Formats: sequence, structure tokens, C-alpha cells
Amino acid sequence: MAIRVAVVDGHTLTRYGLRQLTLEHADIEIVAECGFAAQAPALIAAVQPDVVTIDASLPDGDGMRLARELRDRYAGLGIVMLTSRGEDDVLFRALETGASAFVAKTAPVTEVLAAIRHAAVAASSFTASGLAIALARRRTGQEAFAISPREAEVLRLLRDGLSIPAIAVALYISPSTAKTYVARLYDKLGAANRAQALMTAMRHGLIDYSDGGTAAGSGGTGPRHAFGSPEAAELAGA
Repeated sequence: MAIRVAVVDGHTLTRYGLRQLTLEHADIEIVAECGFAAQAPALIAAVQPDVVTIDASLPDGDGMRLARELRDRYAGLGIVMLTSRGEDDVLFRALETGASAFVAKTAPVTEVLAAIRHAAVAASSFTASGLAIALARRRTGQEAFAISPREAEVLRLLRDGLSIPAIAVALYISPSTAKTYVARLYDKLGAANRAQALMTAMRHGLIDYSDGGTAAGSGGTGPRHAFGSPEAAELAGA
């Protein structure tokens, strides 16, 4: 029985290319397609595909977020992320969403087909060309900046938009200790503020990009983006 695939991609040429590609392979069949994130949930519910391919950058939304929503709803759905960006942070973010495979749009045809076939039989197992190299680069970055495991935790919480008091609560440490960790990270990364620290950390593969979300323990202030957090009182214990 052929693998039933739904395509979610804002580029008409990409959707056409996938249709033409699968016509040459009897074990894969495109059963539905759409160009917008908003259309995808109803489409997936209606056709119940084995695999969905999703463009990481959709015209009306974030393909990674859509992948996360679909993974939460359909544990056995194969999810293949297609992207025109091959940076490490995009790859690791795809891994975090629960995607089954990550493929660059410039990848060879055989790699795209292999990703679809993998996703159909191992939805919960992630595969990506260059994953081992990306992981090695991340480890190298941590070693180069001498980032300890605890500091790496603090860095991820900074990325998620948490304030110093919220970091203290999350890690069960005192605010003064949290402040010391943050100051040490800024010093190691050669940064004057949170935004600079996060940009340097992402550039060297120390963290993955995140949409932020609600900063847990931040006093109910609601969503805060990691790059939009106030800096004036950050190291003063705000």
C-alpha cells in the first residue's frame, strides 16, 4: 500500500515538484495539499495521511509551530520539515517540535524520498542529513565558551524570556545566584545584554531558536519574547 502524503507548502512550484516526484514512485502518493498553515489542521483531519510535509516558513504562519500542534494531536503522523534554510538552529528546532525528518529543499531527490519513507514507519524517530555534524558543532561551541551544564540551563531559560527571579524559581536557586549565572554568561559570550548573548549563542549552536512563549514563574505577565525582555534592571535583580 502506498504511503499517503499531504503537502503543506506556500510555494506552488514546490507542491508541483513533489507531485511530479511521487508520480515516479509507486510507493508514495500525494493525497492532499494546501498552501497555508490555517488550512492544514482541517486537511489532515479529513484525509488522515500517513505523512505530512511542511514548509518551515508558511505564508500565514510558522511551519514549526504547525508541526508541534500536529505532533501533539497525532502521535503516529510522520512529519517531514522542508526548509530553504539549513542552519543548525533550524534543524534543532525541527527536532524539538517532534518532527520525524528535516530536509533542505536543495537536498537530492533520494534524500527527500528517504525522509518520507522514514517518517511513514518511524514517526517518533528524528532523522536529518548533517545531524551528527550539527551536534558536534554545538559541543564544540560549548567547549569554546566553557559553558557549564548549569549555565546552559540558564541560557535556555534566558532564551525562553524568563527574568532573573523567574530563573531562580525554575532552578530552585536564590535570585543572587541566578544573577551571578547570567552575569557570567554575558561575560563568557562577550555580551552586554540578553539580546546580544542570545544572538551569539545561536550563532555558535549553543541554543536553538524559540518563539519564547509564556515565561513560567514571571508573575503572570504573559508572553514574553526572549529578545524583547527589558534589560535596564536585568542584572540589578529585577
